Amino acid sequence: MNTHFEYRQGRLFAEDVPLAEIASRFGTPCYVYSHAALMDRYREFEQGLAGRDHLVCYAVKANSNLALLNLFARLGAGFDIVSGGELQRVLAAGGDAAKVVFSGVGKTAAEMRLALEAGILCFNVESEAELLRLNQVAGDMGRTAPVSLRVNPDVDPKTHPYISTGLKQSKFGVAFAEALGLYRKAAALPHVRVTGLDCHIGSQLTEAEPFVAAAEKVLGLADALAREGIVLDHLDLGGGLGICYRDETPPSIAAYTDALKQAVQGRREKLLVEPGRSLVGNAGVLLTRVEYLKPGEEKHFVIVDAAMNDLMRPALYDAYHAIREVEQRDVPRRRYEVVGPVCESGDFLGHDRDLAVSEGDLLAIMSAGAYGMSMSSNYNTRPRAAEVLVEGASVHLARERETVEQLFAGEHFRA
Repeated sequence: MNTHFEYRQGRLFAEDVPLAEIASRFGTPCYVYSHAALMDRYREFEQGLAGRDHLVCYAVKANSNLALLNLFARLGAGFDIVSGGELQRVLAAGGDAAKVVFSGVGKTAAEMRLALEAGILCFNVESEAELLRLNQVAGDMGRTAPVSLRVNPDVDPKTHPYISTGLKQSKFGVAFAEALGLYRKAAALPHVRVTGLDCHIGSQLTEAEPFVAAAEKVLGLADALAREGIVLDHLDLGGGLGICYRDETPPSIAAYTDALKQAVQGRREKLLVEPGRSLVGNAGVLLTRVEYLKPGEEKHFVIVDAAMNDLMRPALYDAYHAIREVEQRDVPRRRYEVVGPVCESGDFLGHDRDLAVSEGDLLAIMSAGAYGMSMSSNYNTRPRAAEVLVEGASVHLARERETVEQLFAGEHFRA
């Protein structure tokens, strides 16, 4: 159990603040994050990698709220980005561009220029076409682009196929068999400089073995590059460490970092890692209010004010999130489908949940700190939720709730 979200006398708290008070103050749906949980997870990575040159690059796509980015920036983190917009968020939050790695298969020329002007640490290049475009863009700017190749090691991460990124059929990365030849081309280009080697095999991994297998393949390639005079500054072994949503037993952060350190023992290159979900996933919950109880012949429904547009993971991946009553009451407990008001049959937050609730009660959708708000949308013209950061007994509004007027402010009809 995440001790930063716990019951006290039948009331669910975020650190020292009752979640019911947050709902009363900021409304629902509302994302709530624990400052202490974020700090603890980041420090576990730092402690685990102590003793060797390293950089923890937070994967911004997991949760890109400025308050969280600022927290990690103040802790000294780097950042793994996948768009120019994410780079702008990192810079607005006080992040250091020199600690940013830029991943993603579809970088535009404009995004490349933005990153070169900012002075990022490295581009994680994912194809020959991207490499050639980056060389051209950098040349036009009179710059030299630092690059690593994201190499696809063809290692099965044993996770959901939608978040598996290191197999041969994946759109991500450069095929392992082609990597050496492409590194040779990169080394010969006038406007790029080879600085590293990158791999990332997937997300929500619950075993250490795939990480180690991928690292071993990457290290063999690094040795082959060294024999050709291509010397690397860093090895980026990606992220993907899973969290416990239900009954998963992923390696601890300490076990994960120990395995990585063992794999690179004796090597001189700086070690980069790109955690996202493992930093923020269990640091957040989604607060929602029960609108209606709807009994049925085969199933009973709890209809809440949060929906698939607020938390896409259940509809997209059939993902499980624990659902807890915010205030425990002496009412009949029944088995329910927890669903939202969006006009889609796939709009659900949980199947077959045993809950003791009445209309107007609050529920907390647990483990919602990663890929919750960052994947949310305005489907059905629903304003996105507020976001709140709790630190001890203090509460900070990290993002105001959107208004409907904001949603159509940039739209125009013909007069």
